[in-house]
Amino acid sequence: MRREAALAVLAAAALSMGCACKSSRSWGTGAAGSPAVATPPTSAAPLPTLPPPPAASVTLPGGVTAPMSFSSVVKACDPSVVFIAVREEARTRSGGRRTLKEGLGSGFIYDPNGYILTNNHVVADATTLLVRLADDRVFDAKLVGRDALTDVAVLKIELTNAPYLPLGDSSSLEVGDWVVAIGNPFGLSHTVSAGIISAKGRTSSYFKDLDRTGRAYFNFLQTDTAINPGNSGGPLINLRGQVVGINTAVRAMANNVGFAIPIDMVKALVPMLVRDGKITRSALGVNVQALDATDAQRAGRPNRKGALVEGVQPGGGADRAGIAVGDVVIGFNGAPIESPEDLRWRASLAGVGAATPVKISRGKREFEVTVTLGLLPDVAAVPGFDPDPGVP
Repeated sequence: MRREAALAVLAAAALSMGCACKSSRSWGTGAAGSPAVATPPTSAAPLPTLPPPPAASVTLPGGVTAPMSFSSVVKACDPSVVFIAVREEARTRSGGRRTLKEGLGSGFIYDPNGYILTNNHVVADATTLLVRLADDRVFDAKLVGRDALTDVAVLKIELTNAPYLPLGDSSSLEVGDWVVAIGNPFGLSHTVSAGIISAKGRTSSYFKDLDRTGRAYFNFLQTDTAINPGNSGGPLINLRGQVVGINTAVRAMANNVGFAIPIDMVKALVPMLVRDGKITRSALGVNVQALDATDAQRAGRPNRKGALVEGVQPGGGADRAGIAVGDVVIGFNGAPIESPEDLRWRASLAGVGAATPVKISRGKREFEVTVTLGLLPDVAAVPGFDPDPGVP
């Protein structure tokens, strides 16, 4: 019965789409309500010459090019986008089941063996998961793994040779690049919207209302592509048909201010989610904050890049390596550190027990220490995002 009830959720969304289609079929009727019939040309009248097909792009003033249509990208990518129906149930004292919550979301197939990416907040605590493909086939889905702190989840359906979307390179995106979102806003399946990358690197300072733990990993792409409730978990796609982000959040009371998880972050997590079902994170053993102008001057830094150490865990890896409050971490495992978020992300995935070189700035000195990383306590049971407001 649970499958039938979840199917009813999908059917209701499909019915609303059917009504919209029926209303569109009334266009072009004659004055009496009958369909208008075009008069065919006579044999003596030559058929009109069709105009040439439009160019693939147009050149704007300044030499900037823009696509004439996104249809080719949409046709190639739409079969891989899925509709997710979710039901959360609990057992009653009599042994029956009570529905606590039902919801709809989006996702996309990223592997031909039926693996699907979506948001954690779409599927968290679900007892029933159904996936509908663009061709209306419906599958029971299994939750493979999820991570509350990045809001990423992996599902699996029993399907081989599935249409799938390649994962692109979000680091190569430029502000102003065209992107397309496909998803199921308000249950309107396979809705397409287009826009540009409005900004990159939107971090936790922009999303304090979305993070209950204070430990989530935010590095969002900002886009003016329309994202609404139901779009969560759907793909943000570049014009080459590659996924560059997972649509996740919107700014409440704003107009087309949406956010997507960069796909480079997702690619770093997927192997561990598929293998272990969760993310095991390593820890440096420090609390860090961003440098303001005063901090940078006091620390003798030429700019505000790096992560200022404001606390050291006693007996932790950083403490044993001699890192102290007031130090500025400017490098980790050979990579420069741009911000506290950058350090937290790199340290969390470097591996528990890994002996990792860390570059420190202290006064006028710069030096390197080796830190043996510890285990970051698991907070997978804590919701990573507050679903209201701001999460579609």
